[in-house]
Amino acid sequence: MAKILLVEDNEMNRDMLARRLQRRGFTVAVATDGQEAVNMSRSEAPDLILMDLSLPVMDGWEATRQIKAHAPTAKIPLIALTAHALESDRTKALDIGCDDFETKPVDIERLLGKMNAFLEG
Repeated sequence: MAKILLVEDNEMNRDMLARRLQRRGFTVAVATDGQEAVNMSRSEAPDLILMDLSLPVMDGWEATRQIKAHAPTAKIPLIALTAHALESDRTKALDIGCDDFETKPVDIERLLGKMNAFLEG
């Protein structure tokens, strides 16, 4: 199954989502801040990244910019996960390189549909 890099600093959100993905057969690597996400996008070679945008050390906005600017990781599908539900946040996320956008709390079935479309596409 596909390897997912889950970038989430909130322990409860991280554990819940990681368990749900693992139960569906995904391998899940976890980063808890933006710098760790950039490093792990290079070392773990994930098939898809789920990126929280509000992170410590380096926020998800900058981490996404760096991942998408680095040739070996630029093509990895990246879905933003955020509590920021404004249309302007969605537009900004897509403008910086996110391939899609999902608001929290996460609707797992909708998220899985988006993930599978990228992984199968």
